[in-house]
Amino acid sequence: MKHILKIMALLMAISAVWIGLLETSVVSCRYTWMLPVYFVVSLGCYGLLMVGVGLMLFPTCPQEALLLQKDIAEAKKFLKGRGVDVGSD
Repeated sequence: MKHILKIMALLMAISAVWIGLLETSVVSCRYTWMLPVYFVVSLGCYGLLMVGVGLMLFPTCPQEALLLQKDIAEAKKFLKGRGVDVGSD
């Protein structure tokens, strides 16, 4: 629940800054109206960057791989006992 409150507070702050820029005309109105679009695009780019970094740094788990191979062998043995063709070993 705390995470949603942080997000809402951030959105409120960004909205307040945006409305303030619209009211004071510090930045040209032409550019100010596009700020939400720029924000959404930059948020999407950030999300893609985080996914890419996460994929590049994806940890390998050799212990888990061994356990998975053991589970697969056990499942094949169980299925062969039941008369199911599981392919070649």
